[in-house]
Amino acid sequence: MPGTNGNQLGTYLRDRRAKLDPAALGFPVTRRRTPGLRREEVAQRAHVSATWYTWLEQGRGGSPSAEVLDRIARALMLTNVEREHLFFIALGHPPEVRYRAEEGISPRIQRVLDAWEFSPAFVKTVTWDLVAWNRAASALFGYEALASEQRNILRRVFFDPQFRAVQLDWQSVARYAVAAFRADTARAGASANVQELVDELRRLSPEFEIMWLENDVRTHGGGTKHLRHPVAGMLALEYSAFSIDGRPDLSLVVYNPATPEDVNKICALLRSASRAPKG
Repeated sequence: MPGTNGNQLGTYLRDRRAKLDPAALGFPVTRRRTPGLRREEVAQRAHVSATWYTWLEQGRGGSPSAEVLDRIARALMLTNVEREHLFFIALGHPPEVRYRAEEGISPRIQRVLDAWEFSPAFVKTVTWDLVAWNRAASALFGYEALASEQRNILRRVFFDPQFRAVQLDWQSVARYAVAAFRADTARAGASANVQELVDELRRLSPEFEIMWLENDVRTHGGGTKHLRHPVAGMLALEYSAFSIDGRPDLSLVVYNPATPEDVNKICALLRSASRAPKG
């Protein structure tokens, strides 16, 4: 039998099936010499022949198709990162992007946001819905005052007159947002998930319709944003976007005040917000 180094795929498959509980998956637990599922049980769950699956573990089954590999990943109950690793060692490339929206964020992510005391930061989904933010972001962008359906970045860009008013060059900001949104959703395999939102924006905003038909794509990346805030006045903020490990449906955006003067203006906004009446 090939050694571990010569049959990485077989070694990985054997290891993964050894970690599954037969009883939890409805298989009898008697007369088992080794832990986990038998090969024929994995084959049954993956809807492949037991002989072919055995050959695959032994390194003589040839390269499986992506569809079959995906069925084996489900049969072995692999996590997203385990599934990705399976594709790399079997086919040499990651699996096709499969978008799956998840609900909410963990307390850990919220604590990361809160650690940026004077830097507005927020978390957005692939469909550009805002799902979390810190006090500085709320003080600067007014997220707390928004209704849930308004907490979508594209809706704010095209339908919120206050958002438009604080931009020095709204046209450039809007065009950049549309191009980055298109790239984000395509990269995550979520184009179908945002079709309803895109249709709404195209129907209600002639400006969005024009920009959408330009078919531009941009990375969100980073840069400097200049705002004309109604209370703080002119602000310069350096922004950066980050992916969140283990949550491909989310990304983190942080705005760092560009100068000490900008830091002082954010601090003043936070003090003002803390004195404002609640409710």
